[in-house]
Amino acid sequence: MNQKEEGLKRRVGVLGLSANIINIIIGSGIFVLPAIVASYMGASSILAYLFCGLLMAMIMLCFAEAGSKVTTTGGPYTYIETAFGDYAGFIAGFFAIGSNLFADAAVSNALVNVIASAYPIFAEGWPRFIFLFILFYGLVYINVIGLKQGIGLVKFNTLIKLIPLLLLILIGFKDVSLSNLYFDNMPSIKTLGQTSLILFFAFQGCETGIIVGGEVINPKRTIPRAILISITVVVVVYVLIQSVSQGVLGSNLPNFKAAPLAETAKVVMGSFGYTLLIIGAVISMFGYMSGTILNSPRIVYALSRDGVIPIKPLSKIHKTFATPYLAIIIYATIGFTLAISGSFEQLAIIASSAMLMLYLGVALSVIKLRRSHKENDGFKIPGGFVVPILSIGIIIYFLSNLSAKEAIVTGIIIAILSLIFLFLRVLKKKKV
Repeated sequence: MNQKEEGLKRRVGVLGLSANIINIIIGSGIFVLPAIVASYMGASSILAYLFCGLLMAMIMLCFAEAGSKVTTTGGPYTYIETAFGDYAGFIAGFFAIGSNLFADAAVSNALVNVIASAYPIFAEGWPRFIFLFILFYGLVYINVIGLKQGIGLVKFNTLIKLIPLLLLILIGFKDVSLSNLYFDNMPSIKTLGQTSLILFFAFQGCETGIIVGGEVINPKRTIPRAILISITVVVVVYVLIQSVSQGVLGSNLPNFKAAPLAETAKVVMGSFGYTLLIIGAVISMFGYMSGTILNSPRIVYALSRDGVIPIKPLSKIHKTFATPYLAIIIYATIGFTLAISGSFEQLAIIASSAMLMLYLGVALSVIKLRRSHKENDGFKIPGGFVVPILSIGIIIYFLSNLSAKEAIVTGIIIAILSLIFLFLRVLKKKKV
């Protein structure tokens, strides 16, 4: 075990890590995506899921190889830092934290908005503030008292969020009309690419789910297995959900963009089904929050542990609970502050581009790490460099779809982080 992490304990197995990844990936998006995808591609929507799943699988294979070679806590930040040094790690770490924080703020707001639709008292003011406070700091308490409790909650949430989706799939097939799934013409490459770009963001989450690498049992075997199990489960669930919703609602599916799965469940199971899927959406969002509060603070811990953030207390491990408790508290506090301060639509797009750049860094790190590690050291993607090179090409394609304004803002953020890095480097030299 890495000496810098001697306070952390390896307790997460294949099942726990797989549940952790699935819990993060299958978030609130799948409860609205079927209608959006159908509006682009109609009955041929299924092809976008298969195409995007294949692309994401290649990126996940890069994570699997990098994660089996670099087994300390920190996820993509650690892979990139190990491969390319402090500067790349600094940029990657802050991009990972920033994108996760803004995603947390968005999902927590979506969660309280869904509840407010049934109980308007939570729509604004102190009730909304108190709800968000309890959400964030309740999860802080659970994750500070122990990784076992945090992973246990993640496993529970993963099971509970999948139940309504699986019920919809199993019961819904009896109402599927094959004519609604039939399509005459293949979609154009442009349409497939545009639709897959939207779907790509529904497949994100692996990078957050494996941040607990320093607490995984036998990571060289566990991480690759958990990643491959996770992407398989996600693709199968997504494809079946799209097939049922498309097969039941047909050409009307794009008309229900607010809650397409709930509308499908209403046809299949009546009002009970509608309520079940609305509850499922709430549970899914809560599951995402529980997973991200478990995982994301580990990046803060790792940055402090490695001296990238010159605040040593953030790498402290609780003597009783063996968790990076200060990192968890600080991360959640920033997330809570963002959540109560408003809407972050434009910043969410910037956060997404940051995540794509993290993926690019991981794909590049696979090539570098393979050259610097022994051939038999950890998991190795078959086919030489084909998968990482294809992944790099795919990610660059996605990034090319950013608007000029979004690309400029992203560039400015990198420039600011670079200046901060140089300032900290000069500060360290002066102290020496």
